[in-house]
Amino acid sequence: MRREPIVYILDVYYLIFRAYYALPALRAPDGAPVGAVRGYAQTLVRLLRDLAPEYIVGAADFALTSFRNDLYPDYKLGRTEAPPDLEPQFGLCEEVTRALGIRFFSVEKFEADDVIAALVRRLEAIPTTIWIVTRDKDLGALASERVGLLDPAGRQRQGPAEIEARFGVPPALLQDYLALVGDPTDRIPGVRGIGPFTARALLRHFGGVDGIPPDEHGWEGIDLPQPERVRRYLEEGRETLELSRELVRLRDDLPIDAELADLRYRGASRSKLAPLLERLGFTRLLRQVPVWSD
Repeated sequence: MRREPIVYILDVYYLIFRAYYALPALRAPDGAPVGAVRGYAQTLVRLLRDLAPEYIVGAADFALTSFRNDLYPDYKLGRTEAPPDLEPQFGLCEEVTRALGIRFFSVEKFEADDVIAALVRRLEAIPTTIWIVTRDKDLGALASERVGLLDPAGRQRQGPAEIEARFGVPPALLQDYLALVGDPTDRIPGVRGIGPFTARALLRHFGGVDGIPPDEHGWEGIDLPQPERVRRYLEEGRETLELSRELVRLRDDLPIDAELADLRYRGASRSKLAPLLERLGFTRLLRQVPVWSD
């Protein structure tokens, strides 16, 4: 029986920020900051060596703001500007990604999460097994029989069962859950008065936000101590709930032009990677690259 193709999708900006905060402020021979680039490049080479991917692709934010900031200016407030020494490293990380032979996608006004959702939607139809290399909880909403999350640090893999164990709702309801409880990290407002316990009870009972009745009819038998109060919270928070749902919704309808054959990994380009790493000051990494295309 023919094995289903396995595709790894890299959450590029997650990996860059992880490298930035893990390493000291290193400098290239010309004095440019390269700590994040070095840690990011090391992570990619290690993943290429350990995973030996047949298919791999990177997805990145186009910028640190998106259409969500137009909807809600407080979205990710305090996180829409990169530290001054990290900003110039984003372009270098993209160069490293391409020199290592990894296809790279970003879409103006959208975040990496949306690009990843669009890639998953396109690839699931083939079908394939997909591993998203990230720890971003929002991407847990994409988990399915064929899609899971791969922690790049500990290599733990999370499928639908692990996502449900973590949040108390299945992946299909994770976006509704986050819209109800909010997310202080991303400044998602959520609904005042609705916490994790209440959100899980509502979603288990009604099957999703759209199934919650607007009046008292249909609330019989729900496992909540004061359902009338909860209904009032929802009524008072109707506008913020709809806003939160739009903010957490992953846009999988982006025009991503990616066929499976385009994502096949053929190896790093020595002619591109060697001079780039020499300029950055860490040529030793070349010895660790597992596959070369030239």
